[in-house]
Amino acid sequence: MNRNIKIEIAYDGTAYNGWQRQENTNKTIQGILESSISLLLNEVIEINGSGRTDAGVHAKGQVANFYTKSELNPNAFMNKLNLILPEDIKILNVEEVEQGFHARRTARAKTYSYSIWNSDISFVFGRKYVYEIAPKLHVEAMKKASQFLIGEHDFRSFSSDKNMQKSSIRTIYQININQIGDKITISYEGSGFLYNMVRIMTGTLIEVGLLKRSPDSIASILVAKNREASGFTAPPQGLCLEHVYYENRYYR
Repeated sequence: MNRNIKIEIAYDGTAYNGWQRQENTNKTIQGILESSISLLLNEVIEINGSGRTDAGVHAKGQVANFYTKSELNPNAFMNKLNLILPEDIKILNVEEVEQGFHARRTARAKTYSYSIWNSDISFVFGRKYVYEIAPKLHVEAMKKASQFLIGEHDFRSFSSDKNMQKSSIRTIYQININQIGDKITISYEGSGFLYNMVRIMTGTLIEVGLLKRSPDSIASILVAKNREASGFTAPPQGLCLEHVYYENRYYR
């Protein structure tokens, strides 16, 4: 029986066309991982990611799994793989898991963070990892607005998927907004996220922070179930997949 191997991955998404393998480019995270692992193990490997990240989006804790006939030693395999991977993609952990584990299907929750640099002076050494916006944001208004997003809702208004065939109901467990100096970080933890959902929620909260929307307008946006009702899609570079949870953090 093939072994099921779980890997945890960190990557800087700046130079890549997102996570998902594509036929017209070799600059995807999944594509590079598959070709590198296949070369190392001398067999064709296909990996399952916990979810897709868009072009330019980063990850500190992406998770994937694959099946192999190899008798690989997890630590030795990780060290060898990291030697051949690009410097902006690295493996953090490798372990053998039960046959039923699937990085996407068995995930229970995810945490994403979005970083904003709220200053008229560019964040020179961190500009690839933040969205820079000069007008001062009203963070307290953003915090108030974020509370309307917590809970189980139909998040159709916060997705760019025009041909959505699956349920758009998701649960947001918590949203934390913290400011240290000019940097504002929004952390989202939820059962799962629709296409562009975090970036659209962030763009909408930014519009609240700019006083273009009221905090309680979020409630009517959810009811509308229409992408045109919500705010702009925040740029990808501020977004990072922080962690994928497989234990039942919010379930009994």
